[in-house]
Parts: sequence; structure tokens; C-alpha cells
Amino acid sequence: MKKVLFFAAILISCFTLQAQHAKVVNRFSLPGDGGWDYITVDEATNTVYTSHGNIVQVMNAADGKLIATIENLNGVHGIALAKDLNKGFISNGRDSSVTVIDLKTYKTLAKIQVTGKNPDAIIYDPYSQLVFTFNGRTANSTVIDAKTNQVKATIKVDGKPEFVQTDLKGNIYVNIEDKSMIDVIDTKMLKMTKHWSIAPGEEPSGLALDNETHRLFSVCGNKMMVVSDAQTGKVITTLPIGDGCDGVAFDPVLKRAYSSNGEGNITIVQEVNKDKFVVLGNVATQKSARTIAVNTKTHHLYLPAAEFNAQTGNSKQRPAMKSGSFVILDVAVK
Repeated sequence: MKKVLFFAAILISCFTLQAQHAKVVNRFSLPGDGGWDYITVDEATNTVYTSHGNIVQVMNAADGKLIATIENLNGVHGIALAKDLNKGFISNGRDSSVTVIDLKTYKTLAKIQVTGKNPDAIIYDPYSQLVFTFNGRTANSTVIDAKTNQVKATIKVDGKPEFVQTDLKGNIYVNIEDKSMIDVIDTKMLKMTKHWSIAPGEEPSGLALDNETHRLFSVCGNKMMVVSDAQTGKVITTLPIGDGCDGVAFDPVLKRAYSSNGEGNITIVQEVNKDKFVVLGNVATQKSARTIAVNTKTHHLYLPAAEFNAQTGNSKQRPAMKSGSFVILDVAVK
């Protein structure tokens, strides 16, 4: 009877979630027709940093107003915030560099050349006060001292790195897309110390982490979320998600993981306990909304998206974006 009641409660919560408690509440338009990648939330100021072609746009999350535009970038991928140092670090894929900015004035402080090609994912680790870029074309990570802006080390990884997380205790986790595995970097030794397979997941991109239960959430190209143990590497479970995912966010207060699926929805996964996870349902967003960030104080999700012209000619070539259609979707979750 307890099991029946439990699953009945899950079904009711799933219906309630889709009908009332998760929906797009705003579509904030931002100027520019460039592509995009990662999006980052500053919870302390309730602002959103969006990579957008060769600029980063800083938006007020409350009303969608553009606060600042950081220019003179080159193929932006990610934005890492070192709040304790009042610095931001932006990865530029096209010229293999990192731009350092002042988080109060948004002015450029320095430009750092990385020790690899096409820095993509980037993270600031407050525990070590180091910045790690993950260089997609050279299968390595450049380590930067966030205080001095000096390159400190280069760490080889097992393949093409995608997104990354820190446990804030000396370990950095990164998805390896072409090997379907996770590498672990020790921030003291500055070398890779562990790795494990996340099969049957394939081509993992987005990565999230519950630091309380030590659970990693890898969203994969074969429409699967793989949950693994960050301490042992054991795959705990797999869950179905939508198509075209490129990001995942975790809310430690609500104990929910959100997979942003480019087909036009978010798959919401509830962590019941450290070994049990349930798909609550899918919430409609917009086609192309494939990356995501969460404000864990307000429980709002943010996803960049745009409209595109119909596919013509070469099916492998991405269709052109409709001018003026770039938006940040604001999804409220209760």
C-alpha cells in the first residue's frame, strides 16, 4: 500500500508540476543575432550573464533589462564568476583565450592565452581559487591562478571535455564527450586522478552536481540522464530526457535536476533520496533552448533561445537565425 500511495503521489505531483508549478513566465529580448552557448546566474545580484556571439550580455533577471554588454570577445563559450575576487573569466573559443573582467564595472582587466585550443567550458573553484578552462580541440585543461591571472598548469584529459563541476573540496569533475566518461581532477596535485564510464550514456554534454549526496547528473546525446556517484564512480541510475540536450542544472533546495532539451522542453528529475530519482515530467520551453542556469534562491531557470529560418539546401548546415528573435526564457518553478 505504501508503494502504491508513493507512486500515486508522484503522478499527482507530475500533473501539478506541469499544470501549475513550472512554466515560462517571461521572454526577455536581447539585441544581437549571434549564436550562444553557456549562461550563468549571479544569485547575489540576481543577474544573468549570457554568451552571445562575440559579446557577453548582463541582464537584470527581475525585469530583463540589459545592464551591460562586454565586448571585444571572440567566440564566447562560458562565463565563470569569482565573486570573492570580484572577477569574471570568459572563455573565447576562436582565439583560445580568457578575458578577465571586473564584476562591478564590467571593464576588461586582462586577456590570458590558454595552453590549448578552443577553450569551451570554464569554472572557478573557490576552494583553490583557480580557474579551469577545458579546451575542446586539444583534450586538456588550462589552470589559471585567479588572483594573479597567471597560467599555472596544463592538465591532460581523456578526450573532448564538455561541462564541468566542482565539489568545493578539491575535486573537479568533467564530462568527456567522445569517450562517454567522467574525469576527475585533483586541484591540489593539478592532475587527473580518476575516471569512469557513464555507459549506457553517450556523448555527455551538461553536468550538474548535488554536493550533499555526491551525485553527478550527466545529460547525454542519446536522450538519457546518467546519475553517478561522485566518490566511487558507480552509475546509480539512468533516466529518459528530451532530444538535443546541452545543459543541466541542479537546485539543491528543491532537490531537482533540470535537463534543457533543444527540441523545446525541460525534463525535470526529482531526487527522492541519494539512490532514487523520478522523472516528474517535461515543461514546454522553445525549440533551440538547449543550455540552462538556475537561481537556487528564487528557483527560476534561464535558457537562451531564438527562432530560425526553415532548413534549405545542405541539411548539415545550421539554418540562419531570424533577426531580432534572441530571447532569454525565464521559467518559474515552485
